[in-house]
Amino acid sequence: MRQFDCNPGGVVPVGESGASMDRRGFLKATAAGVGLGAGVGGALGGLSRPALAQGAAARTLRFVPQANLANYDPIWGTQFVVRNASMLVWDTLYGIDNTFTPRRQMVESEEVSGDGLTWNFRLRDGLRWHDGEPVRAADCVASLSRWMVRDGMGQMLRAITDELAATDDRGFRWRLRQPYPKLLLALGKNNTPVAFMMPERLARTDPFQQITEYVGSGPMRFNRNEWVPGARATWSRFDGYVPREEPPNWLSGGKRMLVERVEWVIQPDPGTASAALQSGEVDWWETPLNDLVPVMRRNRNIRIDIADPLGNVGVFRFNHLHPPFNDPRARQAIAMAISQPDYMRAVVGDDQALWQVMNSVFTPGTPNYTEVGSEILTRPRDMAAARRLLAESGYSGQPVTILVAQDLAPLSAMGQVSNALMRGLGMNVDYVATDWGTVGSRRASKEPPGRGGWQVFHTWFAGADCTNPASYLGLRAHGEQAWFGWPSDPAIETGRDKWFAARSAAEEKAACEEINRAAMISQPFGITGFYKSYQAWRSNIAGITSGPLPWFWGVSKG
Repeated sequence: MRQFDCNPGGVVPVGESGASMDRRGFLKATAAGVGLGAGVGGALGGLSRPALAQGAAARTLRFVPQANLANYDPIWGTQFVVRNASMLVWDTLYGIDNTFTPRRQMVESEEVSGDGLTWNFRLRDGLRWHDGEPVRAADCVASLSRWMVRDGMGQMLRAITDELAATDDRGFRWRLRQPYPKLLLALGKNNTPVAFMMPERLARTDPFQQITEYVGSGPMRFNRNEWVPGARATWSRFDGYVPREEPPNWLSGGKRMLVERVEWVIQPDPGTASAALQSGEVDWWETPLNDLVPVMRRNRNIRIDIADPLGNVGVFRFNHLHPPFNDPRARQAIAMAISQPDYMRAVVGDDQALWQVMNSVFTPGTPNYTEVGSEILTRPRDMAAARRLLAESGYSGQPVTILVAQDLAPLSAMGQVSNALMRGLGMNVDYVATDWGTVGSRRASKEPPGRGGWQVFHTWFAGADCTNPASYLGLRAHGEQAWFGWPSDPAIETGRDKWFAARSAAEEKAACEEINRAAMISQPFGITGFYKSYQAWRSNIAGITSGPLPWFWGVSKG
């Protein structure tokens, strides 16, 4: 998704409409330039850029991302902001287009045996790393080996891999013990962790440790010496990049950079970001706050559109390892009590064209959407029944730690609603208001909440990732190997296996119905609703298109 906070000072309980109106009024005034004091440049403070000649400015794209780039290892973690930045530096063997069809990217050709067990891949000629060294098949083998440890589809492949080895500098062979028809989708998918290719020396890093060097073969080089986490990150065009001849389409085709430099300005305050966009201090804002959109629409130099028609799935993620949410009854109690309209109005406001109730784990409006087994969501909300079920789970007032990213507005908003919801159920809430980088690190801990762990955090899944089980990270339920929260549910996993083995769309849909029914019982996560978000850019920027992440290739600055 693209995403955000403006209430870092504290929690606004749901229902305090006066506080909410004061906040929104302040934001609108700030966005319009009221009370900025020293002006936009002063508002940006230490983030102000040095004076640039007009020609140099036209070659630099200044972008406000959804969150701070706190780390830069797209295999180690799953944060979208890291993946989005990684698309500039690292390339992939295949890339999906807007029909979710994997297309060749770094690969020149592939051959598969008649039994589907042996794949031979050959790399395109002329590929080079940013340090000038040629891309070798051995680099790809090492990169795939590291990726397979952390990715859901990769883990499936790892379990059936008999051999993965280079055959020469440009070729490698992958021999499986059983067919895996969705192999190319696994290599080209956009959801995290993406199968990015790295030099062998980096790919040899323990997949549970972060890399410390950022060399890729993608269209941009990372300027590590200019990286100031919490402030900015910059990239320069890699003149040695060899784009494909096909037109760009999502992760496929020729990734031609039309600007020489990309600068990310980390700006968690939406009012300041809005003012910066309107004044021309920045060119493109990934996740404008909906409250500020009406003000920006009145500026003839600003363009605003839906960032991704497939939208986002709001998520209440449980820790299945520790009480109270190691008991399915506690998770079911939350599902019974959640009011998706409360969450969605807090996230996107009153514009109902931007959100809808989602009674399924699959993206609304797509072929696999199903409400089979979803009675826990479709029946009337019953707080009294939810309290009784919570008590039956054994909960007796112990603190429940919820991690809330204050620098991402949707997550801050969801956290405020959850705080009121959980307290309304009689829970003793330990509300940890922090930044997204800290949430990203702490959620990896399996320690008990009292020793640095957690019980709940909020996030979102891109709707593009939730159309089927293939790359649906949060839906995996294979225990210790699952995504943060570590749910274990053989019924979900069995349904997933049936989907991979399906020979028709009807069989795939039947498998999804089985998965949905199981998920509504075990609740690997709570659903807070389906919503879309905007992106905004200056009118002199051309080539911006919609999709599950920002595409920088093909974007030019007039």
